[in-house]
Parts: sequence; structure tokens; C-alpha cells
Amino acid sequence: MIWDKGPVAQGVASRLQEMIRSGELKAGDKLPSQRILSEQLHVSRPTLREALLTLETLGLIQTLPARGTFVLDPAKHPARTSWRYDDAHDLQEVFQTRVLIEAELCALAAAAITPQAASDLAAAALRFEQAWQDGDLVAHVEADLSLHRGIADLCPNRMLAGIYTNMQHLLSETQRQPIPNTDPERMRHSIAEHQAILKALEARNPDAARAAMRAHIQNTARCAGVRLR
Repeated sequence: MIWDKGPVAQGVASRLQEMIRSGELKAGDKLPSQRILSEQLHVSRPTLREALLTLETLGLIQTLPARGTFVLDPAKHPARTSWRYDDAHDLQEVFQTRVLIEAELCALAAAAITPQAASDLAAAALRFEQAWQDGDLVAHVEADLSLHRGIADLCPNRMLAGIYTNMQHLLSETQRQPIPNTDPERMRHSIAEHQAILKALEARNPDAARAAMRAHIQNTARCAGVRLR
């Protein structure tokens, strides 16, 4: 059976990541061709390509022109992983847009937060922290995406929330982009920033929520090599 592209790609990324973590795929190993690998994993080639792009952004693999795709040594991650949407929008533009949209989404969400929504967001924040501690980078980013999407879903301005949804592929990639350059100290700050966002939302304080989200995205951008004013 050939699965559809989409969430399935993240499942494939998780499966390949586990093969790397278990040692089934070792640093320096060359992955089989996409045709062979897609057949082995029983997925379409577009789905496999999406999974491989995710792992490459996370710094787990690297594709070298005319040579193939190789598993990276965790101690020798590239200084910066490539930005896959550079032909459309550069990384700084996307982070600038994230600040504008997500800070306002968060401010508006503060007026619409419910106890159940607050609980769901707290659970996503906890998964984010636990997955990092477990070394599960795919689940770590998925929890981050879930947290940010959850906040956007609370926004009562459906037009603004719709803009966020339409840009999801770009915004999501900026949440993966800094991972190879995230050290334990930065992660401690990122976890604290999530807690500050949740605290402001639970207090139904739009100004504090806006400021907390803005600071979080600015700091994430800095980790990805982008300076925002």
C-alpha cells in the first residue's frame, strides 16, 4: 500500500530517525536511492522526499549533489542547514512575517482561551520538553508545531488565522531550521519562553501574550542566524 503525503511524511521521518538512533543507520552511511527506499518503506516517493527534507533540516542527514544522501555524525552537523524555500522567500522575510502574525494571533487568543485549550497547550509544551530530553527531534518539532497551531486556532479573527494556515509550510520550516544549532542553554530558554506565553494566555493578558510570543520568535530567529529588530 502507498500512503498519502502529509502527516505520513512525519511518520516516515520518525521511522528513519529511529533507524539512525538505534544504529541501524550509522554516521557516514549512504541511504539507498529514493526509489529503493520508498519501496522498502511502502510510501510514495513524494512522501519520502518530504521526510528526507525534514531530516535534512534537523541536521540528521545531508544530500550531496551527484553523491547521494548520507547520515551525519551528530558531532559534525553543518554550521547551517539549507533553507529549502530560498527561491520564494528568504529566511529573514519569513521570520519577520512570523513575528507580525503570530504575536497578534497570540494577543487575540488571550481573549478566547478556555481551560481545556490551556490544558492542551500545556500538554504540547510538556511533549516539546520531553521529546528534546529523549533526543527525539521529529517529535520535538511536532510538539512545537502543535503548540503554535493550537494558539492560532484560538484566534477569533478567522481571516488572520487563515493567513497563518496558508503560510504553514513556511512557518513550520522556521521551527525546524534552528534545531541543529540549538544548545542546551538555548533550549532551556525556549522552554521558559513557552511557559511565559502560556502564563500570559491563561491570565488573558493580550499585551503580555503578544510580547512573550514576539520575544520567543526573535530568539528562535537568532538561533537560526537571523537578527530581527
